[in-house]
Amino acid sequence: MAPIATQTPVSTSVAGKNKLVIEGELDFSSSVIAADLRKNNYENYKYKDLIPQYPETSWAPLELVEIPKDRALLADPSNNYANLFRDATLVRHLNPKIGTEIYGVKLAELDDTQKNELALLLSNRIVVFFKDQEDLDLDKQLEFGRYFGPLHKHPSAGYPVINGKEYDEVVAIWSDTFRGKQGINTGFPAWHSDATFEKQPPAYALLKIITNPSTGGDTLWTSGYALYDALSPSLQKYLEGLTALHSDKSIYEGFSKAGKHVRRQVVYNEHPVIRTHPVTGYKSLFVNPNFTQSIVGIPKSESDAILKYLFTLISTYQEGTVRYKWSTNDVAIWDNRPSLHAPTSDFDVELRHGVRVTPIGEAPYFDPNSKSQQADWNADLKKRQEAAASGN
Repeated sequence: MAPIATQTPVSTSVAGKNKLVIEGELDFSSSVIAADLRKNNYENYKYKDLIPQYPETSWAPLELVEIPKDRALLADPSNNYANLFRDATLVRHLNPKIGTEIYGVKLAELDDTQKNELALLLSNRIVVFFKDQEDLDLDKQLEFGRYFGPLHKHPSAGYPVINGKEYDEVVAIWSDTFRGKQGINTGFPAWHSDATFEKQPPAYALLKIITNPSTGGDTLWTSGYALYDALSPSLQKYLEGLTALHSDKSIYEGFSKAGKHVRRQVVYNEHPVIRTHPVTGYKSLFVNPNFTQSIVGIPKSESDAILKYLFTLISTYQEGTVRYKWSTNDVAIWDNRPSLHAPTSDFDVELRHGVRVTPIGEAPYFDPNSKSQQADWNADLKKRQEAAASGN
């Protein structure tokens, strides 16, 4: 797809004078940035109702569910997202291959046509950030997510309980629960795609940050399309014929060790190592350090060596990675199928709190007729060059 037209931010000054602006309570006389000595005192916390709870209930293993036609396939691919960007004041790409930031668009006000275009944008840009979404409350976020498919219920993560009602389709992101130095130690800092251990992992994810540290607490996303294209042709061909076993064993053990009730027994599911995206037709690397256990049908030593290389590539490949610095009330929506993400654990005392909903997608598959994103881009560039040379 051709690049999307964007606006360029304009710098302004007042009477030629620069005024110092410092965001956050930064004390330059101290080596500690914005320490909150009231840690864990949440009695009067604005979002107390959204703190994660762990009700002692048990769930049966998930069965296959029917999902709607991918909303991206309902969008007009030729209008350059004109409906989605109708009220936008700024659209900015953060990396050539992944990540777009949008100002001025209110998610709570989008109609179905705009949501379809958003799904199409996500299939190409992978993660899209919307600024200033204070009016997208939890119920509106759930309604928005359900447009894209039935919502996933996470078997381990905490969720809000409000006036006795369990919001079990929500994952409450909470700094006291998800901390890098306390979480899963894979050796490849927390990189994962959401819930790939399921038969039908989430297709999309919508995360709203409602409380953010004054500094730190960023999230990184990387493109599975770009990771596939970073492999040698021989390795690409080899991996296209393989499947891998995914499991939530590590998070089950982690939550159990922390004394949290886990609502479902450990599951194992087999998925292709290289996955085809149902909208773009692009090939994507589909393994991750948190949930991928082994490659099926080859010796363990070979599987371990290949996965170690792939996990190292995931955690070090900068060309297809975007790092996002959150502001309170930002919303990130990403296509979970061709992406991995990882939180940073670079804050210590302050609170980081968010709520996420994740619409379920199709069972992962590999189509031998699918294509490389980079090869597709190269062919498009060649056409443009030839057209320019011929004066068309």
